[in-house]
Amino acid sequence: MATSTMDSGGDHTIDIESLVSSLERRLSANLVMSSNFSIFRIPTILARHNKTSYEPNAFAIGPFHHNNPLLQPTERIKQKYLRDLLSRLPNNPNRPNSPDTMLIRKFTKAISDIHSDARGYYAGAIDMKANDFVDMLLLDGCFIIELFRKNAYQSDLIDKEDPIFTMSCLLQFLHHDLILLENQIPWLVLDILFNLTKTPIDQKSLAQLAMDFFPSLLRNKALRLDSSSADIQKSRHILDLYRNSLTSKSGVRQESKHDWQHIRAATGLRDSGIKFEVNTTAESVLDISFIPKRGVMSIPPLLIQETTETVFRNLISLEQCCPNYKPIITCYAVLLDNLIDTSADIQVLEKNKVIDNWLNVDDATKFFNRLYIDTYVKENYYYDLTSEVNRYCRKHWHKYQRILKRDYFKHPWAFISVIAACVALILTFLQTFYAIQDSYKKDN
Repeated sequence: MATSTMDSGGDHTIDIESLVSSLERRLSANLVMSSNFSIFRIPTILARHNKTSYEPNAFAIGPFHHNNPLLQPTERIKQKYLRDLLSRLPNNPNRPNSPDTMLIRKFTKAISDIHSDARGYYAGAIDMKANDFVDMLLLDGCFIIELFRKNAYQSDLIDKEDPIFTMSCLLQFLHHDLILLENQIPWLVLDILFNLTKTPIDQKSLAQLAMDFFPSLLRNKALRLDSSSADIQKSRHILDLYRNSLTSKSGVRQESKHDWQHIRAATGLRDSGIKFEVNTTAESVLDISFIPKRGVMSIPPLLIQETTETVFRNLISLEQCCPNYKPIITCYAVLLDNLIDTSADIQVLEKNKVIDNWLNVDDATKFFNRLYIDTYVKENYYYDLTSEVNRYCRKHWHKYQRILKRDYFKHPWAFISVIAACVALILTFLQTFYAIQDSYKKDN
């Protein structure tokens, strides 16, 4: 017999047993978050600060933006790239100018075998049938692989009618679209398709091809990967690979304390006697260090351009959303926000060549000031650095030393005038001393 009760208004009957059964069904489902979840929709609290940094401009990759009508025109480009890829592989001798049905079947079978695993990378429901999901992974995966190969081996693979490499805007769109957290497919898919389509032209690993495609954050320095590195091999998608390429080359990830110390902005540090020096040998932009004996903050040269904010925002979102990800990039953003408070701080860092800014100074300043808003970070991977910097700033002698150098030793004539003043002071003292001494002798 169903148990029921009346609400306070007496207008509706509440079926308690039905509610209990419904709740029991929901609780009996698998509510454990998969350890493979690594592709997320950006939380509203993060996306609201700059939606354009999270949404694709032209190419939908993966299921989250697959049905966006504004992105449908580029599906033809993906199809062309798949056909270009198939045309280079051993073909059916009876149909040399058409795609090989056997190859398409082979690729489709390979992706079908792992489609359940691939779904496990996406957090949240995917409103796609299995056939459509496999078709999407196959087309998107082959497109990305062919794109990376064409970028690396341009003279051999790019034809005169290639829509991407003959239109600079599409290439710029892809630098943005392929780094978005919402716009990823599992690395597992890319790796399978890459191995199935290898030809003698392939001299680089898929990971290196991917990193060669994206502009480096380090000015005038391409990133070289160790493909055998455990960090690189465990990458779950392209954005994750990008993050691993930064952290695996950096020693910063070894430092971590549950404490935060604010440091002064660049102009304040400069006024406290700290100098900024560009570190041209660094392998990662994360490797900021402080040398107390010299009072020097050594910073790898960061290139700030149109896609830089997109890269950092999506890297930070990845760290915020993925379980057990160390917030190393987020800590870097916090440190940069400390250093850059006004446009004057940007100019100080530009003057010392630790920042190469291609944007408007005010835009670059705002970018750093709002980069990590609404993120949560409980670990500080720059604790030792900030502690040493603050300790140095508390010693007033460093400030006075800088003022002395700035005001009196900046030019040779200023230095000579200081020496002359010191000599005059010494002579005046000696003259006074001997005058007093002579007067004393006369009195005696």
